[in-house]
Amino acid sequence: MEYAIIIIAAIFVNNVVLAQFLGICPFIGVSGKISTSIGMGGAVLFVMTLATVVTWLAQHYILVPLGITFLQTITFILVIAALVQMVEIMLKKLSPSLYGALGVFLPLITTNCAVLGVAILTIQKDFNLMEGVVFAMSTAIGFTLAMVIFAGIREHLDNMEVPKGMRGVPIALVTAGILALAFMGFTGLV
Repeated sequence: MEYAIIIIAAIFVNNVVLAQFLGICPFIGVSGKISTSIGMGGAVLFVMTLATVVTWLAQHYILVPLGITFLQTITFILVIAALVQMVEIMLKKLSPSLYGALGVFLPLITTNCAVLGVAILTIQKDFNLMEGVVFAMSTAIGFTLAMVIFAGIREHLDNMEVPKGMRGVPIALVTAGILALAFMGFTGLV
């Protein structure tokens, strides 16, 4: 039952983008097309899950035993940066079209506060390794869900007649706000 609560809370109730407002840069920047949003979501899922495993292990087997937990943030950032480089190399080789579509936002996963936030929250919430992995994967799924829904709405808005002053970023920000309000309805679930 505890895993179900972690999953529901991470995807819907405490959605990393729409409730905690972390990861807004890729949310706004990459959500122009559904296919690109799914690709970015997959990359974030991979990086977030691996980063959580590696940072949890580093925290419990290196930082705490050596008494250097003050290096937690810098250690976590270095781990995330290395994993993003690995994803970037893999995507460039395996899917050049997705690599090109993600553009500058792929290296920005390194600075995506959602990835770092999940790694730190896993430690702060005192999750064991399995709970941390479930939390990371669920958070990444919630991130992807928010991006895909937002991308679908943006694709639909491209075919709509939007007032001139609201085209582009303004209507995207209003839409993101309304989507966040919709997700706030889930707060009564957990």
